[in-house]
Amino acid sequence: MSTFDDLVAEAADAPVAGWDFSWLDGRATEQRPSWGYHRLVAERMARASAALDVQTGGGELLAGVPRRPPLTVATEGWPPNVARATRLLHPLGAVVVAATDTDPLPFGDDAFDLVVSRHPVAANWPEIARVLAPGGTYLSQEVGPASVFEVVEFFLGPQPEEVRANRSPDHAGRAAEAAGLEVVDLRLEELHTEFFDVGAVVYFLRKVVWMVPDFTVEKYLDRLRAMHDHIEREGSFTATTTRFLIEARAPRSP
Repeated sequence: MSTFDDLVAEAADAPVAGWDFSWLDGRATEQRPSWGYHRLVAERMARASAALDVQTGGGELLAGVPRRPPLTVATEGWPPNVARATRLLHPLGAVVVAATDTDPLPFGDDAFDLVVSRHPVAANWPEIARVLAPGGTYLSQEVGPASVFEVVEFFLGPQPEEVRANRSPDHAGRAAEAAGLEVVDLRLEELHTEFFDVGAVVYFLRKVVWMVPDFTVEKYLDRLRAMHDHIEREGSFTATTTRFLIEARAPRSP
């Protein structure tokens, strides 16, 4: 069996660009929401004429859609992901535009009849409403409140209730309506993520950087040893994952 040092060193050296978690195959499992987000996106993409994927990561979602609209655009803010998404999506006819999560969307009003986003850092609702054509749809799967907080609190200690309640689907629904959109679907599910070795935890925290924002192996070495001991003793470390689906529609022209 691999030692603690081997597991941590391997995960610390693994590349983390993009939004592909295949490195975790056999080392961690994540239960998927029942609604099947990729299938929903594929269905809507097949009917759209112009689509935008906001915060595309490495472009994996768009690349996996069987039929994309004639005009398909993606935005991404992290330079390694911009490069990765460009290499993946340009041969498929999709354009990648560099834009940070806080930038205004670099498109004109009413530009897209479909906007999607999987696990955005934050949804810029006024901008989403602005670029949606009348009758257009925004479809997003987001990380919900206190997701994987068993891991977060293992490293950071108990979090205040306002932090645990952040990313509420109800808050997202109200923000969408405040931007002038009609919420037509809003669903939350509690799921499970299971880590089978400490290297999987290191990789996860290096990739999903907002979970433990100051994470480094060196800073949290003692907690990683404690995590390793827990997994060795229990066989895994299990956390509750929350996801919500939100679909909102722009009003049609009078």
